[in-house]
Amino acid sequence: MPTKLPPSTLLVPRRFFSSTTPKHSHENPLGLPQKGTIPRFQRGLPAKRPIPSVAHIIAISSAKGGVGKSTIAANLSLAFTRLGHRTGLLDTDLFGPSVPTLFSLNSPPNLTPKNQLIPLTNYGVKTMSIGYLIGSESAPIVWRGPMLLKAIQQLLHDVDWSPGLDVLVLDLPPGTGDVQLSITQQIPLSGAVIVTTPHTLAVKDAVKGVEMFEKVNVPVLGLVQNMSLFTCPCCSTKTPVFGGTEGVNKMCEDYGMEFLGDVPLHPNIGEDASRGKPTVVAEPESERAGVFMDVARRLGEKIGLGGGSGDEVMGGKA
Repeated sequence: MPTKLPPSTLLVPRRFFSSTTPKHSHENPLGLPQKGTIPRFQRGLPAKRPIPSVAHIIAISSAKGGVGKSTIAANLSLAFTRLGHRTGLLDTDLFGPSVPTLFSLNSPPNLTPKNQLIPLTNYGVKTMSIGYLIGSESAPIVWRGPMLLKAIQQLLHDVDWSPGLDVLVLDLPPGTGDVQLSITQQIPLSGAVIVTTPHTLAVKDAVKGVEMFEKVNVPVLGLVQNMSLFTCPCCSTKTPVFGGTEGVNKMCEDYGMEFLGDVPLHPNIGEDASRGKPTVVAEPESERAGVFMDVARRLGEKIGLGGGSGDEVMGGKA
């Protein structure tokens, strides 16, 4: 029987798992029971290891915070599921995990007999987030680099995605620092998707994200522009609240990136996310949900996912 994790009541680090000798350290920040499953730090660059049972991995990156990257990642994972692909979503933003809210999940995950985390499932998508482990939405992660990077390593390699995934979506934290570098060095990525708004500041940071992936030899699959046009519900006037698309268009041209899709600035997208039912499942027939579906189809073609089995009914929580 899988081990049930007790709810957390203290700030991390703490003992998340039932075990006789779980210890939090730089080698084991999540406090997983130790049975030889956690690799130790090595000198030099780590060797990339595939995630067992996962066929493709797509990283969703923005470099800039507050541009809706997590909402895009959640809706894309749901779109892949609607297309018939076995899909997972891994929240790698340790300081600001969003997946528990986006998927209305907050239970501690169980452990397999091999002490691996069992993902929580909602709407047919398997998910994992450190937010499931800290017990309180207000509890901060107060870790320095070594603990942070080891936690990422555990989330990458100590989650049981069996019986298998066609695609695993990674919700990356903002920036181009240690976490992003660690992920690109540890696992083979099928590619990255850049998310930005049309605003000049967001575009400038998005460029840094593109160049980071180029430096680590990860293909950029394309760019999604978020919060582009606001359509007035009274007069139907379209307003580019964050500016025109000239900067985004130029960036795509300069870096040879494909423009994957244009997500409008619509209040329902934020409201759907806040109540734990993202747009692809809350309003599946809406135009904005169609944008996510189109982006998922184009990404699937780029990485060789195939056509899937078409739209299907999404499962509930597990």
